Amino acid sequence: MPIIETGGLVCRYGSFTAVDSLSLSVEPGELFGLLGPNGAGKSTVIKTLTTLLRPTRGTAAVAGFDVVRQAASVRRSIGYVPQLVSADQSLTGYENLWVFARLYDVPRREREQRIEYSLAFMGLEEVAGRLVRTYSGGMIRRLEIAQSILHHPRVLFLDEPTIGLDPLARKAVWDHIRELRDKFGMTILMTTHLMDEADSLCGRVAIMHHGKMVALGSPAELKAAIGGNGSTLEDVFVHYTGDQLAEGGTYRDVSRTRRNAKRLG
Repeated sequence: MPIIETGGLVCRYGSFTAVDSLSLSVEPGELFGLLGPNGAGKSTVIKTLTTLLRPTRGTAAVAGFDVVRQAASVRRSIGYVPQLVSADQSLTGYENLWVFARLYDVPRREREQRIEYSLAFMGLEEVAGRLVRTYSGGMIRRLEIAQSILHHPRVLFLDEPTIGLDPLARKAVWDHIRELRDKFGMTILMTTHLMDEADSLCGRVAIMHHGKMVALGSPAELKAAIGGNGSTLEDVFVHYTGDQLAEGGTYRDVSRTRRNAKRLG
């Protein structure tokens, strides 16, 4: 049984259709990538699946719970790391996790153990007592992932998890994402504009364009479908969307990306 499933999902902002009849299923334990140009509808799908946005029409369920009728149960079943920095820079790493443990209603008797385990799992034990404002970008991202897994979610949503990070920090985050899947069997749905990231991490990807899903399959299958023989996932992306990744989107998109990168160090 799919752990994430949408049927004919439609999301509109006024007269604009951001997601147009999306039917998608993700199996338990998958590391699934949602790709597409800026404005393709990826963030709207994430917001709907995490109960932050009510769909206009259609159905969506996560961990067996309907995102509208059983929103509280969905929220208890998921972790979410948004694009914008969610850690409080005025607190230490440990204090951030303590706050999140309370927000997630982690039982008091288990908080200390879970916090210590999450810090160790993400390689942050030695900096747990430091203010987050002194962290590098990679350390902040790892802290945010640690926050999101404190309550042992069945599904983890990562929205551009390595935005603004240097190659070494990206690799460290990649390794931890793989470990979450391999060690805990966690289902992970992530968005990214980095095709090498999607190719390296994701078992399957869906490509969205103008609110619709235009391709679905493993990176190898999608590359083979356009001819293979040296094709890259970026070639697949351009084939289905006609958009060059390097073009980058609107002024607002570029401004947001640069602001995020600056905040992450």
